[in-house]
Amino acid sequence: MLRLRQSFLDWRQFQHSRLSYGLFTSPVRCLRTVKHGASSAGKARRNPWIVYPTMVGLIGTASYIAYNTSQPFRHSVLAVVRCSRVGAAAVLGAIDYKWTFAQIYISDEDKELAYSECHKRSAQRVLRALLANGGVFIKMGQHMASLMVLPTEWTSTMRPLQDQCEPTPYEDLEALFLSDMGIPLSELFDDFDSNPIGVASLAQVHIGHHRPSGKRVAVKLQHPHLAEFCDIDMEMVEVTLGWIKYWFPEFEFTWLAEEMRTNLPKEMDFIHEASNAARTVRDFANLRTSLYIPEVIAAKRRVLIMEYIQGGRVDDLKYLADWNIDRNKVALELSRIFNQMVFINGWFHADPHPGNLLIRRAPPKSRSPYNFEIVLLDHGLYFDIDSTLRVNYSKFWLSLMAPASSKVNAERRKYAELVGNIGPDLYPVFEAAITGRAALEGTWEETDDASFKRASSMIDMMPQTVEEMEAIRNAVVQHEGLLMSVFDVLRRVPRRVLMVLKLNDLTRSLDHALMTTHSNIRIFIITAKYCVTSVWQDDRQRIIDTMRDGGLLSLTLLRDYFSSWWAYEKAYIQMVLAETLMDLQAFVKKNGAWTRGLCSEGFVGAHRAAAGLAYS
Repeated sequence: MLRLRQSFLDWRQFQHSRLSYGLFTSPVRCLRTVKHGASSAGKARRNPWIVYPTMVGLIGTASYIAYNTSQPFRHSVLAVVRCSRVGAAAVLGAIDYKWTFAQIYISDEDKELAYSECHKRSAQRVLRALLANGGVFIKMGQHMASLMVLPTEWTSTMRPLQDQCEPTPYEDLEALFLSDMGIPLSELFDDFDSNPIGVASLAQVHIGHHRPSGKRVAVKLQHPHLAEFCDIDMEMVEVTLGWIKYWFPEFEFTWLAEEMRTNLPKEMDFIHEASNAARTVRDFANLRTSLYIPEVIAAKRRVLIMEYIQGGRVDDLKYLADWNIDRNKVALELSRIFNQMVFINGWFHADPHPGNLLIRRAPPKSRSPYNFEIVLLDHGLYFDIDSTLRVNYSKFWLSLMAPASSKVNAERRKYAELVGNIGPDLYPVFEAAITGRAALEGTWEETDDASFKRASSMIDMMPQTVEEMEAIRNAVVQHEGLLMSVFDVLRRVPRRVLMVLKLNDLTRSLDHALMTTHSNIRIFIITAKYCVTSVWQDDRQRIIDTMRDGGLLSLTLLRDYFSSWWAYEKAYIQMVLAETLMDLQAFVKKNGAWTRGLCSEGFVGAHRAAAGLAYS
């Protein structure tokens, strides 16, 4: 028995050893062994301390390679990041507005302060997102800064974007120039300053000495990365604004994306800009004007070489004083230039801001009637304005200049609807955008405040009193949803009219910045003169066309012709007389400042005072 048991044990040990080496084993046992081994290995592989870091490393490496080698992948990543910045700022702002407007406040002062702080917070959120994204987004912020119908907290917050653009490295510009011009910078220029004299959202400007012409030139070079990301950025802007409109319908900004989609390709094509400059030169060719357009020497899609103009900012009072330039005349000439574009030419510069305007002493053989020239830069964006809209806008301006009455107030609302698609409910906001003041007589019909006398027309406008500002503030607070009305106005008003409002705002702000001694309505008189001229030219052409089509000259048509002519002449003469009186008052005020400066600091003080640098 003992020997038999030992033999059995030896046989089991032998079988076990053979199984261990995979020999002479059954399929079932083999399968179990494999499963057991695979299970053990799977447990080892599923160890989170090994698997997860490995997966992260592989995904990170693959993403890095794809980002640097695949343009679609890179654009997708950047789209998500850039869109999330703008989207987060916009959604947080919309929620902030809803929460702020839903609160109950103890007093009107608390309510006004809360609204103002909400405006400021929302604007700062958007500003940070735009600065982080750059490029197209900077351009969008610059546009918002110029919309005077937006709350001042928004426009003042966005205004620094005019000066916060990062320059492109010189090496990248060299490559762009070679790509577009076909020759390197060194072959075309004897000297080229690698440091830009100006950097904008779309391009930057350098000074060089042009070898073929022997002239000192300004070279405008587009940021190389702009075209690469323009389409994707525009898609992001449209998606983000559409998303906001879906969740917050009252915050309607999709018009801004549509406008940028239409206008940005024009601004990014410097050949188009050169064409606009040439047309402006033709439009002013037969006028005695101080406007000067720099000569274009060469133009490619992303490179523009033009005459270099050395001058000062148009609102630089010290520069004007150094060259003995009358700041009053500068303000009036600016108004004439832009009103000529809008009301007579029907084609106007649509990106106006002080950075696009230079002033210099008039050189020999200049066509300027004064001792200075106003140099207009950056012709990338112009708008035309058709005859019907132009004449209706002229009539709207003239109604604002006329004394208030039931008939005049009705005309104001009539032309506001024809010009801006603005009904009676939104008229007060639209009028404020036109006049730069909150209300004329009859504007807020349901809040007639007797604590001060409202101006009957723009002619009656004097500097605002404390009582008027307080009444306006109360009227604004009492009108629930005023901010929503502003958004609605921006959505309804045609883009061309909105751009004209920017021109209005520019001339008003420059008149203030130049510290002019004439009345604050002086530039309105200039606008009115161009308006009556526009209406007369339209009436004249209409009557002549009727005569030509009918093939006859009737007494009725002659009467209409002379009636329109006399209305024009009478209004124009009245305005010239008003201008003469205002200019005389400005002269007296300016010389009074000169006299006070002379008594205090001698001739140097007199010169500074007359230039607006002291005692004005």
